[in-house]
Amino acid sequence: MWKDIPVPFYLSVHFFEVLNPKEVLQGAKPALSQRGPYVYREYRNKTNITFHDNDTVSYLEYRRLFFQPHLSNGTEDEYIVVPNILMLGAAVMMENLPDFVKSLMSTALTLLKQQAFMNRTVGEIMWGYEDPLINAINVIAPGLIPFKGKFGLFMDFNNTNSGLFTVNTGMKDITQVHMVDSWNGLKKVNYWRSNQCNMINGTSGEMWPPFMSPTSVEFYSPDACRSMTLVYEQSGKFQGVPTYRFVAPKTLFANGTDYPPNEGFCPCMQSGIQNVSTCRLNAPMFISHPHFYNADPSLVDAVEGLHPSKEQHGLFLDVHPMTGIPMNCSIKLQLNLYIKHVDGIRQTGDIKPVVLPLVWFAESGSIEGSVLKQFYTNLVLLPSVLDYVQYIFLGLSVPLILSAAVLMAITQEKCSLFWSSNKKSSDSNKANQAISAKNLPPVKGTVLREAKL
Repeated sequence: MWKDIPVPFYLSVHFFEVLNPKEVLQGAKPALSQRGPYVYREYRNKTNITFHDNDTVSYLEYRRLFFQPHLSNGTEDEYIVVPNILMLGAAVMMENLPDFVKSLMSTALTLLKQQAFMNRTVGEIMWGYEDPLINAINVIAPGLIPFKGKFGLFMDFNNTNSGLFTVNTGMKDITQVHMVDSWNGLKKVNYWRSNQCNMINGTSGEMWPPFMSPTSVEFYSPDACRSMTLVYEQSGKFQGVPTYRFVAPKTLFANGTDYPPNEGFCPCMQSGIQNVSTCRLNAPMFISHPHFYNADPSLVDAVEGLHPSKEQHGLFLDVHPMTGIPMNCSIKLQLNLYIKHVDGIRQTGDIKPVVLPLVWFAESGSIEGSVLKQFYTNLVLLPSVLDYVQYIFLGLSVPLILSAAVLMAITQEKCSLFWSSNKKSSDSNKANQAISAKNLPPVKGTVLREAKL
């Protein structure tokens, strides 16, 4: 189960289409429409499994994604109007460069017919498209973007691994099983500004140590470039199996002002979004909950078309507390781009500063079929049967105990009567002997003396 996870995982992707791109360039509030979901079946398998002498094991886990038309609301060939992520992102990144560099960039954008918004297919946005802008940026501002060729939001998700995880086996200490020892050889990352924020805590997010307490769980997420803590919300059942539900606290993406421990993730903006530029090519990217759920209301008000709700946009994790195995989960994140007018780059128009939602996605999975049946039988049904058998044996033993007690009482009573009768008979005999001895005539002394002779 650990090597090749039999749980069917699905990646559901929702894009935000910009309905008024021309008006946004003139300073209007962006109007968004959610498109999708575009659903992909996700297969995971571990390779390069290596056990070490210090009770750890290393592995690479690969993900493969396959589009599921029957589960999707649309196809990969559909066109969507979205921000030109490369152009608008590069513009913000170049804001503090000399004016002549920005002017040169603006001229190149004109020659390449680049605009602030583009009309691309879902497949292109997901898996990449050729863009001459990539080469132009590499010429004008070398090192600004450390890649060449195609650009796509989910290029690193398919047929790739999430890094080399080294985790504890729990051979000597079961409480440490699945806990991450290192990631890509690192005990901590160097993306953030504090040791606490750079720490690699918890597991890899697949399983947790057994005998869990209803407090919190931690895991390291390479996609979010950080460790994340979920807190206990409630106990429940999934298909009859007892679970603890863990959810994201409101402080997960809070800024350093509202939650000082998060100061290391800054520079920050409003609470509810986290700046991930340091681990995303220095692009002005932010992650959040979908639709800015649990975020500062000003983020929702800055655009039209968002409707945050816990039921649709809150992430959760249902774990069987005895084994630490997730029964049902849905981890949801939203990717946002900070856009604005940049002096010297005409293509940015009069765009007002805004954190613009691009896409949100959910990785979801639940145990089902024969695996769920086996899990339920071994960990729920059999223990319940044993409990019932215990009570049955206890119930059957009560009459036996009572019968034994009654029999013992009767036996004791008979013994008591017997000993009492014997005692009376003995006392009567002694009395009769005493009476007989009293009635005998006195013996003369001479006769006694003669007897002695």
